Amino acid sequence: MGLRRQITQYGTARLARRVGRSVPLLGAALALFGLRYAIRRKGLWRGVVDSSLDAVPGVGAAKNVYEAVRGDIIPDRTRL
Repeated sequence: MGLRRQITQYGTARLARRVGRSVPLLGAALALFGLRYAIRRKGLWRGVVDSSLDAVPGVGAAKNVYEAVRGDIIPDRTRL
């Protein structure tokens, strides 16, 4: 195996580890940015619960897959 190929494989593996570690942080950051929109759309408590579920790495991914197929788990508030 050539030196260039070894260096490329090492760099790729290292980059994959770094990205893998930052994914949960990115999900939490996106949930915080979406908190204001969720509160406005769903109300205070429902919006906080919805954003909290999105911030948890495994739960948020499962919730988003479910919502893509079946629709909202936590319904929007009714407007008068």
